[in-house]
This record gives sequence, C-alpha cells and structure tokens, in this order.
Amino acid sequence: MDEVQREKPERGAQLVPHAAWEDVQGIVASVLLIAFAIGLFQKLGLITSGIAGLSIVIHYATGWQTGLVFFFLNLPFYGLALWRLGVRFALKTLAAAALLALLVDMEPNLIVFERVNPVFGALLGGVLMGFGLLGVFRHRASVGGLGILAVLLQDRFGIRAGVTLLLFDLVLFALALLVAPVQLVGISVLGAVILNVFLAVNHRTDRYIAG
Repeated sequence: MDEVQREKPERGAQLVPHAAWEDVQGIVASVLLIAFAIGLFQKLGLITSGIAGLSIVIHYATGWQTGLVFFFLNLPFYGLALWRLGVRFALKTLAAAALLALLVDMEPNLIVFERVNPVFGALLGGVLMGFGLLGVFRHRASVGGLGILAVLLQDRFGIRAGVTLLLFDLVLFALALLVAPVQLVGISVLGAVILNVFLAVNHRTDRYIAG
C-alpha cells in the first residue's frame, strides 16, 4: 500500500494512526456533509464537481437516480484503489461511496429545500463538499472516482488534489451546457471553484500526520 508523502514530524512527535471507530465516525460525518451538498445542488439545478457532477449531468439527461449512477460510474476506480492504494483504502472507499449513493437517492424524502438563493447555494454547497471530502481524505479514504485519482496523484507526484479535480471540471461543465441553462452552469462553476480552491489550500499532507 502506498503511503502518504509526509514531511518528517518534529522531534518527539509520533505518527498516530486512526482507530477503526475514528475512521467510521469521521467518514460517516464527512459523507453526510457531501450528501447534503449534492442534494442542495440538485434542488437548485446546479452541477457539482467530479464523478458526482457527471452523475448529476446524467441524471438531468436521463432521469436515472443520481446515487445509483454515481456508484456504478465509480466501479473502475474501486479497482484502482485496491491496486494502488491497498485493501484498507479500497474497503473504506467502497463503504463511503455506497453510503453516499444511498443518502443521495434517499435525500428527497429526508430534506425539503423550500427557498435557497442559487449563488448562496453554490457557495455553501462548495464549502460543505470541501469539508466533507477533506474529512474523507484525512481518514485515508475517498468517495470514489476522481477522489481516488486525486489522492494517488498527490501521494505519488505532489499534485494537489484540488488541481486534478479542477481540470476534470473544465470538461464536465462544458458537457453540462447540453442539459442545463447557461446561467445555472455559470453559478455551478462558482461552486466548483470554491470547492477546489478549498481542497488545494487545505488538503496538505505536510500539515496532517495522522494515518
């Protein structure tokens, strides 16, 4: 299993791995934030980043359930996680992605958004999703898709996770213009910028040494 590239801890400091229960509570809490953000984006007719965003685009185009599409689009990436990042990372990622898919498809029965300004929704959703992804990453997992690739590239080559996600989004939002109004796609870009800048600034392995 590839280990995260970290600076050496200060003298006397020790690398303290997460206990299993810490992983569970951290990942569940993070997935709840991500699911809430996705539900908010869908309510507003917006697009989000990564494979989740592609799943929403497919949902808008076909009517298929976003969570189900998300889970199946990620199947190749679960194999990548197992191959490159180890069994533990792959299992935690599979569990996180399955929980996220379930919550996203259940969310319309759990939460009703009555009125949200689209620009504020894009800002709030981007921040919430950033916190959620950061929490999942820090427990050595992902919610699938580009999150796995982003973690791999950061671990191996030092490329910030936010940069990888932003490049994919350039293509994603071009596709989104086929199924969503230009104005909403533009607001969605704002949310994606907030998300990816948040990750680029905060997902730094030299500032977080717990395993």
